[in-house]
Amino acid sequence: MRKLRIPDNLTRLAYKQIRGYLLSGQLEEGGRMTEESVAQQLGISKSPIREAFNRLEAEGLIRIEPRRGAYLRSFSIQEVADIYDFREALEVHTVLTANITPELISFLEASVERHASYHTADDKPSYIAEDIQFHAAIAEATGNERLCQALENLQHQLSLLRRTTYDLSSSKAVAAHAGLLRALANHDREEAQSLMRTHIRGTRDQLVQHMRSQEAASIAGSAKDAISSMARTSKARNSDES
Repeated sequence: MRKLRIPDNLTRLAYKQIRGYLLSGQLEEGGRMTEESVAQQLGISKSPIREAFNRLEAEGLIRIEPRRGAYLRSFSIQEVADIYDFREALEVHTVLTANITPELISFLEASVERHASYHTADDKPSYIAEDIQFHAAIAEATGNERLCQALENLQHQLSLLRRTTYDLSSSKAVAAHAGLLRALANHDREEAQSLMRTHIRGTRDQLVQHMRSQEAASIAGSAKDAISSMARTSKARNSDES
């Protein structure tokens, strides 16, 4: 007798629910989930949750610790810089090799319009989804499946960072996409490469600077707490001695 497989649709639904929860920002960096707690919240068994966790770990969104649970993935400043450097290399290549057709330009035009409207409405989820679609369309136009897969894998990891990059760079992204559209429509691949490079690097630099500022503030806060603790200890000691 063979073990019955978990229904794919149940695992897929669990995956979408958990992924949406992670990307909504409701779980803090380093936050913990367990199969049991998530299964109870979704009203299903733990098996689909386990499958969903494994997929999310493969995408780089969580890390699983045996018998402890799943934790939201966090990135070091160096990891963020490396991810964006890799993305830059891939995306600059896409505008060099994409097959620029009327259909592609039409899609990108509509995408830029939607992107602008979502930004105006401050519709963060739709804005982020449209941003991803714009870049994916150019990648798909290369016809290079390995390139598309590599970029898709990067997007999974960048999804966690987009909660921060939206606030840092969303005001510039619409204009950047419009510029890329014009360059591609004019078949000016050199200009498109330059604009794509500037677009990706700008986001990377803003995010890295933001992370460094947070790190500095955290260090300063820890130092202040340590000094306060030492002062309290010294005051208590002097009081006892007197």
